[in-house]
Amino acid sequence: MSDLSDVLSGHPVIDGHNDLLWALRDLNGYDLAAYDVGERQTQTQTDLPRLRDGGVGAQFWSVFVPTQEGERSVTSTLEQIDAAYALVARYPDQLALATTADEVEQAWDGDRIACLMGAEGGHQIAGSLAVLRLYHRLGVRYLTLTHNDNVPWADSATDEPVLGGLSDEGRAVVAEMNRIGMIVDLSHVSADTMRDALDTTTAPVIFSHSSAYAVCDHPRNVPDDVLTRLAGNGGTCLVTFVPRFVNQAVRDWSLEAEQRAVAEGVDPRDLPALMAVEQAYQLERPCPPATLGDVVSHLDHVREVAGIDHIGLGGDYDGVDWLPEGLEDVSSYPRLLAALRESGWSDADLARLTCRNVLRTMRDVEDVARTL
Repeated sequence: MSDLSDVLSGHPVIDGHNDLLWALRDLNGYDLAAYDVGERQTQTQTDLPRLRDGGVGAQFWSVFVPTQEGERSVTSTLEQIDAAYALVARYPDQLALATTADEVEQAWDGDRIACLMGAEGGHQIAGSLAVLRLYHRLGVRYLTLTHNDNVPWADSATDEPVLGGLSDEGRAVVAEMNRIGMIVDLSHVSADTMRDALDTTTAPVIFSHSSAYAVCDHPRNVPDDVLTRLAGNGGTCLVTFVPRFVNQAVRDWSLEAEQRAVAEGVDPRDLPALMAVEQAYQLERPCPPATLGDVVSHLDHVREVAGIDHIGLGGDYDGVDWLPEGLEDVSSYPRLLAALRESGWSDADLARLTCRNVLRTMRDVEDVARTL
């Protein structure tokens, strides 16, 4: 087999989800001069040197805003999109905006990291297909149908079910996404919403950052019956590294912390408030570790159930405060690929995992939009 660096040079990682932009908003209001991600940094899990070290050739930057933004959701999303453009403009020799699979590969031809965007919640369109279309014109290429809360037209994985999946309005959102070439992202949605979306869509879907429910029973993960349907749909599940999604002991600990939060009157969907409860609980009962091996277990399972052509990577760096041992920042992908190779994955398998499956899914979505 060839050297792993040769695999990554020919098939760079396309990572499906990174929250650096929101981290930069929290740090200093997107002041890129004050926090130079062109240099190695310590306050985030992402910077350009570590992306290079990790063999990352394309990054879907999440233009996420929390549901608590309320009436500011669209404005805040536009500010996130603007920050993505500012990031590319500040490092034009290293980054290139990409909106198609061809543009991703063109960026690689120029030795630049392709920058894509994904909006992480249906609340960000504020019930308007016109807003959805405008996001697409600005370069956003996936919409996660929900975040942690339900939207009026779709149930979330981490909220009480209301619709039992998608409403007619939700199916209309999916149909419009198919028409314009916006990828349907089913991370964060309930299992019934996943199934309804697969029944509705005429284009492949993705899970931008989800793992396998059969391995760890967090509701953010994907059940086997849905993974099985990806082969017929042409979609891709981008396995994430979030400790509570990949390690059952961490999942159980987090449930205990959630119960403590509820007892204290804290809504577990309020992530900053929940994090404060978890930090206090950590002093009382330390959280068990998660490891790179846990992620390998999820990758092996998704490969077995969905197939090697329907798996990718979505680390969720800078979206969580800690990562599994061995996957602490965006430079960690070679360690993960080395572990997979040692467990029997071929170089052709690794190429599908790192980028080829996502590129195929993108091209298929683009093709459906052209036909519609």
